[in-house]
Amino acid sequence: MTALMLATEITKRPVVTLGGDAVAQVKDVVFDGGGGRVVGFTLSGRKWFSGPMKQSLPWTAVHGLGRDALVIANEDVLETRTDVMEKSEARGGDVLESRVLTDAGTDIGRIVDVVVDPGAGADVVGYEIAPTEALGRRARTVFLPRAETIAVSGQALVVPATVTEYVAEDLATFEERVRAYRDRTQSTETEA
Repeated sequence: MTALMLATEITKRPVVTLGGDAVAQVKDVVFDGGGGRVVGFTLSGRKWFSGPMKQSLPWTAVHGLGRDALVIANEDVLETRTDVMEKSEARGGDVLESRVLTDAGTDIGRIVDVVVDPGAGADVVGYEIAPTEALGRRARTVFLPRAETIAVSGQALVVPATVTEYVAEDLATFEERVRAYRDRTQSTETEA
């Protein structure tokens, strides 16, 4: 993995061309709910009173995603908002503020952000959650690896209870917890 990013860190970043021209800024990150990937970005104008743009940016057109900007070849790579949104299985669904429940029925928290690995195709690797007492954590927020989601609705995300064994309290240690969880699930699948 490369340096992990929170989806909220990506919003408001400028979108610039390889030639250095500022085109827009990121308004929202669009996710493929089932595939666990970023599919694109909705955009807004760069001026103070600019609103949402009719064009959006598909992930496939992103040349680079860094701490300071998203880089694209040129403005020709932008697509209609509808085209980008149709690539998302969620189609308007938003996981932020959703409850996170285990398959055993325990409420472990509420999603406050999504953790993205900008390398490897912009995978969603986990969630930042505000934990409940049931999770047994004292931190204000913790990081939970993205598991095979059992169910998702506008109100709740249901995950296997075993994922709670891999919670981290910061992004630096979260990367290792994600690796450990993936190793466990792959070895379990191999045994089955």
